[in-house]
Amino acid sequence: MTDTVVKTDLESGRKSRLSPEIRRGLLGLGLGNTLEWYDWMVFGLLSAFIGPKFFPSHDPVAATLSALAVFAVGFAFRPLGGILLGTFADRIGRRRVMLWSIMMMAVTTLIIAVSPTYDQIGGAAGVILLVCRIIQGISTGVEAPLSTAHAVELVPEGREGFVAGVISFYVNAGILLASLVSWLSSLILGGAVMSDWGWRVPFIVGAAFGFVVVYLRRTLPETMKPEELADNSAKTVWGGVRRHWLSVLAITFVVGAAQAYNYAWNTGLPTAARSGFKEDATVVFALTTILGVVLVIGSLIISKVADGKSMSKWFLVTRALAIPSVFLMLLYVRPGIAGFAAVLLGGSVVLVLNMTLYNVVTSSLMPKNCRGAGTALGYGLGVAIFGGTASYLLVWLQSLNASWIFPVYVAVLSALSIVFYLLARKKNGIFIGS
Repeated sequence: MTDTVVKTDLESGRKSRLSPEIRRGLLGLGLGNTLEWYDWMVFGLLSAFIGPKFFPSHDPVAATLSALAVFAVGFAFRPLGGILLGTFADRIGRRRVMLWSIMMMAVTTLIIAVSPTYDQIGGAAGVILLVCRIIQGISTGVEAPLSTAHAVELVPEGREGFVAGVISFYVNAGILLASLVSWLSSLILGGAVMSDWGWRVPFIVGAAFGFVVVYLRRTLPETMKPEELADNSAKTVWGGVRRHWLSVLAITFVVGAAQAYNYAWNTGLPTAARSGFKEDATVVFALTTILGVVLVIGSLIISKVADGKSMSKWFLVTRALAIPSVFLMLLYVRPGIAGFAAVLLGGSVVLVLNMTLYNVVTSSLMPKNCRGAGTALGYGLGVAIFGGTASYLLVWLQSLNASWIFPVYVAVLSALSIVFYLLARKKNGIFIGS
């Protein structure tokens, strides 16, 4: 429970140690984020292999776009997950919903790993893949926003920067593992085997990891007090969401801009490199693995530097930096692994700054009694509208020789996220940190 947390000594500025129960809670919440991002990124990274297996086509780019379309469909169901599971989290508590979400992800990842292909069962293969992605979309619609809100509610006031860095570390660990496992699978098995059946290996690894996280989450502390749950009904929860509609809109754009930038760097650019420019897959996976290392180390550094600092100021500065940095993408417009590496790693610093802070910032915009529903809805809309379509949009624009449009699009999203955040903060205030 939250009363087991040792509070910060605000007068002296010293930060007290967290209790063992809270540390175990942060581990369970964090590893769930690792699994979510691992599974999600593996699908994007391996889409060039998955597409021809489930959506046969004479054109490999068309098959890849079909797989990326399924990738985007999963995002479309995130708002539904936010509405359903977010409401339950505010009504019955955080712990049980966190357990449900990770079980849904683990089971569907296992199904994808062993699913028959189009050659074996025809069009039903694509339907199975689509249903799994829908379920995963519902699961992840609440996983990231609620786990961050849960973590912030666990720790003492003033430690929001620490939570941002720690949760981001686990998120980036998932991204790194996705790249690392994909790269090692490609390196050990080779391109021909990866195209045949080797693409299944990363999904098997993810499924096994998922059931470990399910075990760890059984003992998560609950942050919703009995009296808070007793006072909350669906009507109360959604009444609060409606009153804070501007905050939900701000969350949508704060998340959407960060996710568009993130998926462009972690799936869109690698997919374009392999499918569009025919770069060597093993080298591409090696570079995305290096990017993962930068993100993991960077999030740990930010957890130290930002701990005890104003999240509002950090967010505004780092989001403003995203506007010019996204135009680095324009340097990669023709085949060449050096150009790909320069763009991928050159944008990594701004990427880690934005991906570390945005979920804690969004949690601060909603009051506790409707935080699960409000943050999950805004998060789901943000990733569905802007994040889930980013990879597809980037590859499609590249096929039309109009790559310049995408960085303009992300820059506009970033600017709008700043505007809506400032408006929501002025109208409703913030409920966590400063």
